[in-house]
Amino acid sequence: MDTPKTCPFHRVPPLSLKPDLQDAARRWDAFYAGELIDRPVVCVTAPRNGACNAVPPLLTYRDKAFGNVDTVLLSALAGAEATYHGGEAVPAFFPSLAADEIAAYIGAEIRWSPDSPDTNWSVPFVRNWEQALPLRVQEDNPLWQRVLQLYVRGSELLEGKMLLAPLDFHSNMDLLAAVRGPEQLCMDLVEQPQAVEEAMKSARAVFPVLWQKITRAGKMSERGYWQYMFSMDGAALLCCDFIAMISPSMFKRFVLPALEEEAAMVKNVFFHWDGPAALVHEPHILSSKAFYLLEFVPGAGSGGYMAYLEHLKRWQAAGKAVWVEGTPEEIKALHGELLPQRVVYSTRAASEKDADELLRWFVRHT
Repeated sequence: MDTPKTCPFHRVPPLSLKPDLQDAARRWDAFYAGELIDRPVVCVTAPRNGACNAVPPLLTYRDKAFGNVDTVLLSALAGAEATYHGGEAVPAFFPSLAADEIAAYIGAEIRWSPDSPDTNWSVPFVRNWEQALPLRVQEDNPLWQRVLQLYVRGSELLEGKMLLAPLDFHSNMDLLAAVRGPEQLCMDLVEQPQAVEEAMKSARAVFPVLWQKITRAGKMSERGYWQYMFSMDGAALLCCDFIAMISPSMFKRFVLPALEEEAAMVKNVFFHWDGPAALVHEPHILSSKAFYLLEFVPGAGSGGYMAYLEHLKRWQAAGKAVWVEGTPEEIKALHGELLPQRVVYSTRAASEKDADELLRWFVRHT
């Protein structure tokens, strides 16, 4: 079985907002090893007792990009303090400023919706690959400086309380799509594939710069990594949404090597597999040793995870683990169908009591 490097839970620093982090780390460790303690990994959150009316509004991209840094971090802390993190859920602040933030850090303009503070997008600027390369992080870019500031100050203000999560890594070919435009990139793959090869080499050189700087600024190697999974060795969500637009041969040639390179740096990968159109790449994803935990997103109107139950079972049979998100009742229904040692359930309960009872239910029914 292709399992990532296990988490050395014996050196996990404590968090006041997750007093049972040691036990959660032990369960994550067993999960990475393909083993089962007494139930599957369950990430369940709920309103904390006595804090139901104290939950602040969720921070938007605009808040994080332009608000007072300490105010943003204290708001994130207030949200974590008002939330019960049960099972293997871990409180963490996500400093990301945009879905296309990596494109912004190498020079793309980010435009903001006047109607939604959580909506922004990058403006493609590459007209000619030869002239645009190499792609580099612009150290003096205001948004890049801002996100580093959130990590550095966050490592001070949130120390011992909650973790800092990595960025929204729309890297590799998602980065090329953001700076070139998805339609034009599709044409480039057919008309000038060698130019795309060179652009991908440049994009792949950006990822280690970002990973090294944000993990160092957030002191993650000392305090732990969290992005839907916990590890002391490294953990992050990796993805390429653009693969829904390309063939399996193009995925194998252009994208898979980049994802595998990123995975080698991250170590424990939460692979975000977006939409039914991307299922065409299943053979390559299942055969790659880079991915263990797969988060397939069924998409709106698809019938949810139950509609893809046979896919989930097939992936588990191939040695992969699957991430399933739903209501408590939905994940209970799936529990009888899936291998408990190769699944992570994510849900939200109505109260701390309900969250704890859900965990006991999984123990009784495993």
